[in-house]
Amino acid sequence: MTARAAGRARYDRATAHLDAPFAIVDLEAFDANADDLVRRAGGKPVRVASKSVRCRSLLERVLARDGFAGVMSFTLAESLWLARSGFDDVLLAYPSADRARYAELAADPKLAAAVTVMVDDPAQLDLIDASRAGGGEVVRVCLELDTSLKRLGGRVRIGARRSPLHSPAQVAEFVRVVARRPGFRVVGIMAYEGHVAGVGDAVAGRPLRSRAVRLMQTAARRELAGRRAAVVRAVRAVVPDLEYVNGGGTGSVQHTAAEKAVTEIAAGSGLYVPRLFDNYTSFSGRPAALFALPVVRRPGVGVVTVLGGGYPASGAPGADRLPVPHLPEGLRYDLQEGAGEVQTPLLGSPADDLLIGDKVWFRHAKAGELCERFDALHLVEDDAVTATVPTYRGEGHTFL
Repeated sequence: MTARAAGRARYDRATAHLDAPFAIVDLEAFDANADDLVRRAGGKPVRVASKSVRCRSLLERVLARDGFAGVMSFTLAESLWLARSGFDDVLLAYPSADRARYAELAADPKLAAAVTVMVDDPAQLDLIDASRAGGGEVVRVCLELDTSLKRLGGRVRIGARRSPLHSPAQVAEFVRVVARRPGFRVVGIMAYEGHVAGVGDAVAGRPLRSRAVRLMQTAARRELAGRRAAVVRAVRAVVPDLEYVNGGGTGSVQHTAAEKAVTEIAAGSGLYVPRLFDNYTSFSGRPAALFALPVVRRPGVGVVTVLGGGYPASGAPGADRLPVPHLPEGLRYDLQEGAGEVQTPLLGSPADDLLIGDKVWFRHAKAGELCERFDALHLVEDDAVTATVPTYRGEGHTFL
């Protein structure tokens, strides 16, 4: 029996009492992945990206481990909810235009002390000030650095279109603007190198593309390390008591941690290890989050149909955004139908061994987006479900 076949047998035994669809997290794999992130971070704390987890219980579990500190959130409403739930170090990774929540933040000393918001434009400061509604608390802010690799005078750009702050001079000028403005305090810098941390460099069947990605990432890491260090020096000249410099992501942990200017690493997807993280040479994790769909039809030889399955991930549309049939091994989509909204046909010889009511196990393309489809995660240890915990959705929250 292969390791994957043994895993399928274990998951089937653990969930024999459950009717699919449902989602699980294998806690042994989850904890092993957490240990691997800490090892790769080389002594620098890992800030957990909540959008990749979307479950308070599992956020609490990982933050209780040595090597993890703080949450990186994805909306202001989520940030305040987490702070009210006892998370005392929440960095909002994206700018917000939520005026009502800014008013809450500026009026509550506990929230203002726990939550840091992201800015990269004076207009964002104007919006926050206009939203205060009399609240006088100092708002903690983090500045985001654009990490994209630019060549040929900027005509070629590789990387996400995020912050407009690219050069040390631009960042230094903006930090002076914030420092002169009452009601704000710069406490950190964030720089997420998505073109390094979030792009696989070993795509099966595409050796030339994979080599090109590796060459690009080597050049991008080298350029960003020098520029990030210069940015940090420029900011510390204005704000000597800067609390942290955040960088990285699951795919670049050890490379980013090696930069002296970086004080903490951001990661979250590496806890669940979705399918998009199969194509990396920098690390190898264990799939920890899966979902099961029931076989409801057997249309013919080599075909079964499961209920549901149309759970695409965000990003540029493509086959790599779809969940992948994981267990039993050897199933594939029908190219004419793909993953369906209500039903999904699956092809392959393993289909002939599946009976009505059997489970097919899938891995989502991305990490936390799985939790937008399920209101609970069943936590598996050994051969049993030892707990069932709500996702954000299960607690009544769909922040985006």
